[in-house]
Amino acid sequence: MSVSSTEQQFIHLVRLAWDLHKRGLSAAVDLPRRQEPTLLVSRVPGPLRVMAVAKGGRWFFTWGRGRKQRVRALADDAADRIWEVAR
Repeated sequence: MSVSSTEQQFIHLVRLAWDLHKRGLSAAVDLPRRQEPTLLVSRVPGPLRVMAVAKGGRWFFTWGRGRKQRVRALADDAADRIWEVAR
């Protein structure tokens, strides 16, 4: 059975949500119709939107457009980097 790109995005985002939950942050996966899934991490002034994207065969979490606003999805420090931005 083949896993679609959208399902892979979902899996990465759920794993990240769980890792952030263990660090004390609240997060929810948003599955809008006809749009990419996102992880909404609760923070003030508004939620941090994190996406899982594939580039060159590797998965990344992104929360903006700059190079410093992305991290490899399977990096050991991925949740730590996003936790720093969200807190």
